Amino acid sequence: MSGRKASGPGTQAVEAGRKKEWTGPVVNPPVWRASTHLYEDTAALAKGRPNVDGNFYYGRRGSPTQWALCDALTQLEPGAFGTLLYPSGVAAIAGALMGILDAGDVLLITDNAYEPSRNMAEMLLKPFGIETRYFDPRDLDAFPHAFCDRTRAVLLESPGSLTMEICDVPALAAIARKKGALSLIDNTWAGPLGFPAFERGCDISIMALTKHVGGHSDLMMGSVAAKDEEIYTRLRQRAQLLGQVVSPDDAALALRGLRTMPLRLARSSETALAIAEWLRDRPEVAHVLCPMLPGSPGHDLWKRDFTGGCGLLSFVLKGRRPDAVSRLIDGLEMFGIGFSWGGFESLAIPFEPSRARSATSWPPEGWDRDDRFGVRLAIGLEDRDDLLHDLEQGFAAMERA
Repeated sequence: MSGRKASGPGTQAVEAGRKKEWTGPVVNPPVWRASTHLYEDTAALAKGRPNVDGNFYYGRRGSPTQWALCDALTQLEPGAFGTLLYPSGVAAIAGALMGILDAGDVLLITDNAYEPSRNMAEMLLKPFGIETRYFDPRDLDAFPHAFCDRTRAVLLESPGSLTMEICDVPALAAIARKKGALSLIDNTWAGPLGFPAFERGCDISIMALTKHVGGHSDLMMGSVAAKDEEIYTRLRQRAQLLGQVVSPDDAALALRGLRTMPLRLARSSETALAIAEWLRDRPEVAHVLCPMLPGSPGHDLWKRDFTGGCGLLSFVLKGRRPDAVSRLIDGLEMFGIGFSWGGFESLAIPFEPSRARSATSWPPEGWDRDDRFGVRLAIGLEDRDDLLHDLEQGFAAMERA
């Protein structure tokens, strides 16, 4: 490039993490498969090497392949000091929480968080003496009262898992900072291209790279980016103590996926919005849960705080039972049935999240109590009209009792 700083997301995705020391004379960083890194002599061994990316030490601390991915993710995350890699998105969430919390601390978790995050609270954090309390992310008046003198951190997610609520992240993060707590956000839905977490007040940004960064449903990985050196150093130390490492082959796949991520996000977002508009007019649908959709709950906050979206949305059927949801999904041919999202293929799964709520209710207040069962759609790269035709078939199958 000419020396002009990359500013557009497409240019950033192409250029990020491609230092000459990572790539050499080729376009992509080579895949360095190495557990053992050799020293010149025993004097060099005795001297050691600084514990920072870019210094060979042992395979667990990475090689140019992993370092290039960390560097690329840091460059894509405005305001980030550094990024750490984990072998899955769940490992990244656990690594972030275990990295900053100690026995006796209190963690506040948004009530609409990813269910594995909630499971960690009871089965991982509690045995280590860490207490978890849940809060309604949309009740700003009640939020300050959720803190105590032991509250160390707040875990946010916007949009919320499955139900897609948008919360006022800047306001929540500002309250947490005033109370002396760190703000973490699971930012997998929009990622840094759609939601600059640090510019919105967060201290730690977590992503499942399995989703949009990988983009091809063929790798598992997570990342944690830290806003400042102190937090990054603590997270790095604990990650290394826990032996967290990703393979260079998977890091290379993630780098490959990252280069086309802006294009894939734009395409899937455009198609998802069109499908959301189509679903809104279906008589069988009670609610479309898509923050990109004008008029939907949280859309104004999404428009204010986000610069992009993705292909993940949900809808709730009007007065239907689980068997109707199953008939709809089983009637789909183009949508696969499976977990995860962010790949090139479209997916559909049923949901009813009432068992994963503590501080709020499902269905929400003001809804008909019979409107509770829904479908989560992950929109891929197929043609919009083909997906709409497939959904039409699914609704027709639902009506064939």
